[in-house]
Amino acid sequence: MTTVHKESSPTEIRFAYWVPNVSGGLVVSNIEQRTDWGIDYNRRLAQAAERNGFDYALSQIRFTAGYGAEYQHESVSFSHAILAATDKIKVIAAILPGPWKPALAAKQLATIDQLTNGRIAVNIVSGWFKGEFDAIGEEWPEHDERYVRSEEFIRSLKGIWTQDNFSFDGKYYQFKDYTLKPKPLQQHPEIFQGGSSRAARDMAARVSDWYFTNGNSVEGIKAQVDDIREKAKANNHHVKIGVNAFIIARDTEEQAQAVLQEIIAKANPEAVNAFGDATREAGAASPEGEGNWAKSTFDDLVQYNDGFKTNLIGTPQQVAERIVALKAVGVDLVLAAFLHFIEEVEYFGEKVLPLIRELEAQQKAQLEEAV
Repeated sequence: MTTVHKESSPTEIRFAYWVPNVSGGLVVSNIEQRTDWGIDYNRRLAQAAERNGFDYALSQIRFTAGYGAEYQHESVSFSHAILAATDKIKVIAAILPGPWKPALAAKQLATIDQLTNGRIAVNIVSGWFKGEFDAIGEEWPEHDERYVRSEEFIRSLKGIWTQDNFSFDGKYYQFKDYTLKPKPLQQHPEIFQGGSSRAARDMAARVSDWYFTNGNSVEGIKAQVDDIREKAKANNHHVKIGVNAFIIARDTEEQAQAVLQEIIAKANPEAVNAFGDATREAGAASPEGEGNWAKSTFDDLVQYNDGFKTNLIGTPQQVAERIVALKAVGVDLVLAAFLHFIEEVEYFGEKVLPLIRELEAQQKAQLEEAV
């Protein structure tokens, strides 16, 4: 397909996709997935996504195998390879404080930003998987301390990218009169983060440009959006919201639901339960005693970030209407995963995105008439 879409306007909901730089696809299932973790496939996918209305791609960071992800390409270098094969799309490289230090990350990303005309962004992953930290000999601070470290990491990145003679005296990071040159072409690369805990949301409300939430109902997402926006406003800060979704758009609702049921029926129980055990351990470590996946069932956990819960499963019209409903409660971006990435990204661009833009235009016209 050669569909070409104009770039999203600031008032339109935007789209990102999960980069499959990790083997096993985006569901913990033995169902066929015509998705590959190699660079050739990912170059073609990025080009297809760029043609079909996607503004961002998010690369994943893993250091150890697990849950069907036996092989993992490193996120920053893989992101650069995707950027080299594209012209417009931004790539969000996932970075884990601990293995990365802010001085290295700032320099690495500033160089990529210079080489790609300002198209790199970063997702700060505070680290929920203790086994991974143990395996690579990295300290795993207790839950809220990981967010203290991440906030210092973000403040350090912003300072290095925007100031000369940057100084910072934190608990985890210190700088003295440090000047980075060249700085990024952007004022600073956009900073994304996720996490559902109180500490995660409060950090977003202070320092992050974007907050990713796991999949959820419209009502559940609205509660998170309202909470974060209220706290951000009190901090004279603005944060945009992205929501995770596993999209199954098919010509009929019956076809879409059949795909969902097949994914779940062919789930790998051992891998899903191991993932569930790890998430419960991480959640129990938070002061609230629960984490991102506290209310997730076995079926939910078949998709890593509760993507089925967002319910973007159905016909193009149903999916478009549900996306516009998400936008109405304050969602700025949908972070999408698919079963067969390239062909489904193209289907989305051809069949779903035009309906979304049409619905947005109708809503805008109605609001203008009301005024």
